[in-house]
Amino acid sequence: MAIRLIALDIDGTLLDSRWQLPEANRAAIVEATRRGIEVALVTGRRYHFAMPVAEQMSSPLTMIVSNGALIRTADGKTHLRHMLPLDTSRRVLAVTEPWREGAAVVFDRPDANQVMLEVLDSEDKMRYAYYVRNLKFIGLAKPLESCLTEDPLQVMLSGKVSAMRDAEAALRGAEFADEFALAVTLYESRDFAMIDVLHPSCSKGASLAEWAAMRGLTREEVMAIGDNHNDLEMLEYVGIPVVMGNSVPELKTQGWHVTGTNDEEGVARAIERFAFEERVACT
Repeated sequence: MAIRLIALDIDGTLLDSRWQLPEANRAAIVEATRRGIEVALVTGRRYHFAMPVAEQMSSPLTMIVSNGALIRTADGKTHLRHMLPLDTSRRVLAVTEPWREGAAVVFDRPDANQVMLEVLDSEDKMRYAYYVRNLKFIGLAKPLESCLTEDPLQVMLSGKVSAMRDAEAALRGAEFADEFALAVTLYESRDFAMIDVLHPSCSKGASLAEWAAMRGLTREEVMAIGDNHNDLEMLEYVGIPVVMGNSVPELKTQGWHVTGTNDEEGVARAIERFAFEERVACT
């Protein structure tokens, strides 16, 4: 069965290790859309933080962002939003108070105050460079709970891997853990991790499945490429799951196809093999 939808993670997958878009990847996406194949960027990034990547391609792309909390098409139309309820958001912030320095609340807003922080610290080497590039979307609220005047898309935590493992354990052990879902992204080599706390039905995979159903597509017509823990449900859903050569080890134990690394234009290789050539079954 021909591939009609390609779902691509961004960081560690579409972009190389310098966070640049390889020309081969860009060209493969342009060719895919020329052939009538829909391409979706499925990412943990927020919408406006993902758009600079999408804008590098002269092709209409579907944006499935915030680990599936929001789906927006190239015409700017929002098709799906899964919001984290206010009460749950407050309880999440209470449980994760020991990790407050790396906490943010993310809203679906036009520009200002999309990402609310308690403090923006120029000495914070892990996060400051990222936030300073997106200052027009950043707002401050102290205490952070005071920004909760509407349902957010998510609560986000970031920090060193060991600290985020502790935060994850606290969240999974919370008495209200059935009120939210977690999307965890680990970069062991950089000693950096992120946790997105989302609506309980939300994941990259669940939202991709919803979108495919809305488009009248079967899972066999969908291909996905990813590299990290938050890509697991997406890869489990699709008919053609492809794992990057630089992926976390856990994804390579599933028996899925493995392509080149993000520095070897692995996305282009996979698109050319599975979307442009004859389909090959997983072994």
